[in-house]
Amino acid sequence: MYDYFLGGKDNLPVDREAAQQVLRFVPEVPIGIRENRAFLQRAVRYLAGQGIRQFLDIGAGLPTQRNVHQVAGEYAPGARTVYVDNDPQVLAHARALLQDSPLVLVAEGDLREPGHIMDNPDIRAHLDFSQPIAVLMLAIVHFIPDSDAPKDIIARVTRSLAPGSYLALSHVVIDERPTAAPGVERVYQSASAPFVPRLSSQVTPFFDGLEIADPGIVNLHEWRPDSDYVTPPLLQIASYFLCGVGRVP
Repeated sequence: MYDYFLGGKDNLPVDREAAQQVLRFVPEVPIGIRENRAFLQRAVRYLAGQGIRQFLDIGAGLPTQRNVHQVAGEYAPGARTVYVDNDPQVLAHARALLQDSPLVLVAEGDLREPGHIMDNPDIRAHLDFSQPIAVLMLAIVHFIPDSDAPKDIIARVTRSLAPGSYLALSHVVIDERPTAAPGVERVYQSASAPFVPRLSSQVTPFFDGLEIADPGIVNLHEWRPDSDYVTPPLLQIASYFLCGVGRVP
């Protein structure tokens, strides 16, 4: 669905059907998805500028359309990247795409089991956990139900990181569109993970314990936008898709 919203070709009829159902409730989703990808690129550029040379993208999906390793390679030559996902089709496709990229590792993992990711010997062989690492959780935590304690999951991940590491996180919020949430939840009932609607006040605690980089926890398009950015009319609302970058003290 994410790839479909981006206008890509790596999606199936069932993905397109579900995406069309989501659009009935939240027509601005494709704009938000594109903004999320733009945030990824700006965040990686910022992190590279902070000296980060290791990136761990959890819930990465297909590494296409100018993803982490491509941006990191541009701004931090020699940077190493690990993509983690729990979808076997995504993993197979990603490994085929990246088989000739020695600086990139594709690993199986589920954010709901953070210990299996952070203790994975292949990941630890590819990344040096004694040095700062940037972890990306972009558009993934809103698929983690409260019963799985997402705040504890995030804390488990950041506790495994060296001081000076970073967490970049983005999360849909329903402050402005609460009536759309039940419809989107129904679409995801047959998916491998549910969609979990949350308010901004429920998302900001995910950054507890981190030193938040300017401009704080804001809408995607408000996080260090490029100078020529013009806010699309559909996004001129108070809160819809929050993001932020925090440093591990």
